Amino acid sequence: MKKGMINSTLIHEERRSVVLFLWLFYIISVSYDILFFNILPQYVIEGPTDSMREGLGYWFYVILFALLPISLYLMRVGKPNAIKYMYFVSYIFISIIHEVLIYMDSALKYQSGNAVEVFLVLFSPIFVNRRYFFVVCLGMILKYTTVGIILQNVEVLIPIALLCVLSLIAFILLNRFKGYVNAVSHAYDQQLERMVKGVIATLELKDPYTRGHSERVAQYAQILAKATNQYSRDELKTFNYACLLHDIGKVNIPDRILMKPSRLTNEEFDVIKSHPVVGAHVIKDVEGLSGVIDVIRYHHERWDGKGYPEQLKGEEIPFLARITSVADAFDAMTSSRSYRKALPLEEAYRRIVEGRGSQFDPQVVDLFEKEFPKWKKVYESYPWDQPSGLELLVEAQAYLKQGGEERNENPQA
Repeated sequence: MKKGMINSTLIHEERRSVVLFLWLFYIISVSYDILFFNILPQYVIEGPTDSMREGLGYWFYVILFALLPISLYLMRVGKPNAIKYMYFVSYIFISIIHEVLIYMDSALKYQSGNAVEVFLVLFSPIFVNRRYFFVVCLGMILKYTTVGIILQNVEVLIPIALLCVLSLIAFILLNRFKGYVNAVSHAYDQQLERMVKGVIATLELKDPYTRGHSERVAQYAQILAKATNQYSRDELKTFNYACLLHDIGKVNIPDRILMKPSRLTNEEFDVIKSHPVVGAHVIKDVEGLSGVIDVIRYHHERWDGKGYPEQLKGEEIPFLARITSVADAFDAMTSSRSYRKALPLEEAYRRIVEGRGSQFDPQVVDLFEKEFPKWKKVYESYPWDQPSGLELLVEAQAYLKQGGEERNENPQA
């Protein structure tokens, strides 16, 4: 599921940035060398000479161009993020070897720094990635420090000072980019959250007895997921959406079945069992929600393989779906439904524990026992005395009916 949580839009934008990076990297590298070694010496009396090409010489470009097939492969497998690191690290190692071979035991005056290095530092904010920015800046400083120590040359302090100035400029740009991206991301998250809550509100009007069910399941499940210390903040946020929408497929179930106060027939239960598949299908093409499909589709699977819709067994069931299964069952037992009243917390706790190894993952039940006091606080803090969706709907219908009667009695109102 972690893979599914990666936003496809971000991967697309990363790929576009990497393509631009590669074009500029090669254009600047080749253009700078043509200018520096071929054009400049013809018009500047004491310009650079071919002795500067000694050491690795043209093998510098042979190695760099050999990285292109690797870059294409990483693009194809959806890992464009690794390309910029690969090029930067390769460039640093090649540059260190190149400069040491040129200036070691040589009468040439030390010269370093070029347009490529300026490009690498100033272009680093385009990826909106602080880790890459610091890798570039510290890597450049490490390069000159290493060369200075090997050659025992203090002149490397000059390019290091210039790098610090360029890094400061790049850091300011990076922070501005991060600010814009965070603002857009926050606005998108708010919009997505409102949409999710709107869908939940619609579902609760269809089945008023599930009022607050999705929110409580999300809270219970978040507690267990956080307790594993395996998930990032973004992954937990996406998992929260999954839990809020785990029953979205019930919008396809007829009211006569969903609200039936008596025992369901086998045919009616088969209709109920279709809601995980329907729910997964509904959100499969929604940007930002595609990573939660497994939770929605498999939250009714059982550890012993007797669940639905695919009778998955044990660790075949995605781990977050196993967490959601426990949270869903617990809340279903501790809230009233059309066919029965809520069970006491102690009874629901006992049934979850008894389901270890049969209905529920033993590892998740262990987490449940450990974190149960937090679940109890969630249950006790929920405003159970607020009007249900059904009561609000009846009240609204009565209000509209009363307003209609008043208009009939006073047509000019």
